[in-house]
Amino acid sequence: MEKKLFDAFQWLHRHPELAMKEYQTTEYLRRILLDNGVRLLNTGLETGLIAVIGTGAAPAIALRADIDALPIQEQTCLPYASETPGVMHACGHDFHAACMLGAALLLKERETSLPGTVKVIFQPAEEINAGAAKMAATGLLDDVRLFFAGHTDPRFPAGTLGVRPGPVTASADRFSVCIKGKGCHAAHPELGIDPIPAMGAVISSFQTVVSRRVNPFDSAVVSITRAEAGNTWNVIPETARLEGTVRAMTEEVRAGIRHSLEQLAAITAKAYGCEAAFAYEQGPDPVCNDTGICDRAAAVARELGLNAEINPPSMIAEDFSRYLKLAPGALFRIGTGGGFDNHHPSFTADPAALLPAARFFAALAERELERLNNRDEA
Repeated sequence: MEKKLFDAFQWLHRHPELAMKEYQTTEYLRRILLDNGVRLLNTGLETGLIAVIGTGAAPAIALRADIDALPIQEQTCLPYASETPGVMHACGHDFHAACMLGAALLLKERETSLPGTVKVIFQPAEEINAGAAKMAATGLLDDVRLFFAGHTDPRFPAGTLGVRPGPVTASADRFSVCIKGKGCHAAHPELGIDPIPAMGAVISSFQTVVSRRVNPFDSAVVSITRAEAGNTWNVIPETARLEGTVRAMTEEVRAGIRHSLEQLAAITAKAYGCEAAFAYEQGPDPVCNDTGICDRAAAVARELGLNAEINPPSMIAEDFSRYLKLAPGALFRIGTGGGFDNHHPSFTADPAALLPAARFFAALAERELERLNNRDEA
């Protein structure tokens, strides 16, 4: 099994595909699953798969892996480095897919004894916050009572599982502000309304939102990541634009920040004689792990010889939160070492962590099916 997973991991790493273009990846996983007698559901989607192991009857739980890569040029020097220029698995989705493939094959070996159904989701387009919603919209997961997922974590070595009850990843929203003034010749600024000082003031005011409008015991981030105005040296432009991201661990803080940004943009721009058009796009919700699941998962990990540690929360986002609108669940951190953080061109995941992680998810799925069965019969 270990060689089979390592081979799959290497193939996936060599053949990364961007979100919604995971055609080879889907076909590769489909072939392995079918060759091992694993049943697949008809999702109606061009990429991604849902495999089914077990009786097909209730209760049902789900294991989720994401399969898309990132538009990054790999700099790892691995013997199985990406063969696609400008695209690499810099976030460990190749590891996730190989891990859950392993869990599916392990569960298939003891399928006749499973007291229920396990659905293994190979999800496209996590990086653009589209895949989980597409999978959920199929209706094929409506009967799932628990969702589990794992994510590579270079902060932990192989053999370590990060488990944290409660909020573990943040919401990730995007905002933009277009500040409109009045363009004119740079030699006569008095004839126009310069939007650039207004933009600078808006940026400064936004920096006070977290420090002055959010409870210091709550976690939040406001980052302005782009600002632009004008296109030459001697013209005061008509407009200036900025955009950025908001991260929050709770819906209350998320909503409060949005309101504050919109209010500050309008008031500050007006003070400079300008108008501000504020736009806000919500991305993934925060992921909040179920406490009971985390306690039981940590116990399973220790039984298998893994180290179970509390992982720190992160302000990154995960569309796994979409599944948690259907049923409770948990996202775990899988120690993969490597030294470079996710989304770095030198990111690597230690393949030694593959089989232990696959065994953990298979065991957790089986244990949780037994628990649900016992509870339903009580």
